[in-house]
Amino acid sequence: MSAAIEQPGFDIARIRADFPILSQTVHGKKLVFLDSGASAQKPRAVIDAMVRSMETRYANVHRGLHWLSERASDDYEAARDKAAAFLNAAREEIVFVRNATEGINLVAATFGRSALRPGDAVVVSEMEHHANLVPWQMLRDSHGIELRIAKITDAGELDFADLERQFADGRVRLLAITHMSNVLGTYTPVERLAAFAHERGARLLLDGAQAVVHRAVDVRAIDADFYVFSGHKLYGPSGIGVLFGKRELLDAMPPFLGGGDMIRSVSYEKSTWAEPPYRFEAGTPAIVEAVGLAAAIDYVNAIGFPAIASHERALTDHALATLDAIGGVHVVGRAQDRGGVVAFTMDGVHAHDVATLLDKQGIAVRAGHHCAEPLTRRLGLDSTARATFGVYTTMEEIDALAAGLRRVQQVFGG
Repeated sequence: MSAAIEQPGFDIARIRADFPILSQTVHGKKLVFLDSGASAQKPRAVIDAMVRSMETRYANVHRGLHWLSERASDDYEAARDKAAAFLNAAREEIVFVRNATEGINLVAATFGRSALRPGDAVVVSEMEHHANLVPWQMLRDSHGIELRIAKITDAGELDFADLERQFADGRVRLLAITHMSNVLGTYTPVERLAAFAHERGARLLLDGAQAVVHRAVDVRAIDADFYVFSGHKLYGPSGIGVLFGKRELLDAMPPFLGGGDMIRSVSYEKSTWAEPPYRFEAGTPAIVEAVGLAAAIDYVNAIGFPAIASHERALTDHALATLDAIGGVHVVGRAQDRGGVVAFTMDGVHAHDVATLLDKQGIAVRAGHHCAEPLTRRLGLDSTARATFGVYTTMEEIDALAAGLRRVQQVFGG
């Protein structure tokens, strides 16, 4: 086992014991879960916190004067405080949404329609998840903005020369880009991107769905204008996510949805809006899920991001070396700064067949275009298999993946 995994504060055996699902078998084989990038497994601390909320403290929030409602409201707002501290933001800048996808759609529908004018441009990159492409296409079609695509290099890094060309005419008002690619594992240089965009009069939105799992994020140090992430990738529940927006931007944005809890006053003639973040949280929110997200944040903070990042860097280095040693297996993307996402192809075997045969061995990976179909085509492919790592992933599981791929090759006569 590597020194990175044995460092103080990172006991891989203890961490794995925190995740009940990892002890089960699949098809009679020990489960090797390498699909955390799609949705991570949940530690007992998250499960228990959500059960405790439902069993002892559940009621609707912000509405009741009774004890249960007050306790549930306290828990919900405490989760906001933890999310704010997690990103180094003010609590008024934290909007709870269903997931990163909804957060980006909220920005497109509110900031996009109020701050952007027909003819203004939004720039995304070639490596975006559909969640950071489709909303801008919809805004283009309904509102008349221009959508521009910044190129990446063959290594899977952002092409800054092309990015400068996209901004050259001064019409770009928003750069919306991934913090970490869910296919290539590439980390983008976010501080440099923020400075680049701001110097040219544009705002910066970062899709942090992958990045927040692997390294600490400080939106103040980055100087991001918007940042989104999903709870379910951060070892928390689905149905809860976070949108960070600078207060002055949220103040100027109209509501996303109308209904209860997002209003200051309502008459038959007109309504006025609550202050952010409540302006953007119409209706009964994901109360129990917010409690689970808070527990997940506590969990990763207790381990510490220096230890998590070191562990996952060692895993990624081992995975790249191990897969490179298998003839006919080709890793996609060679960015210098990359995280625990490894997409690959196998000569003569479709990615779906790779994933299906690995599943028979108890190994869970993803196959397809990973909600990044334009990127897959940019790479000259129709699909890839993808292994993604979490805090509980071990070197032995990487070795099991390699052994499983060799068995797949044997099945196909390799």
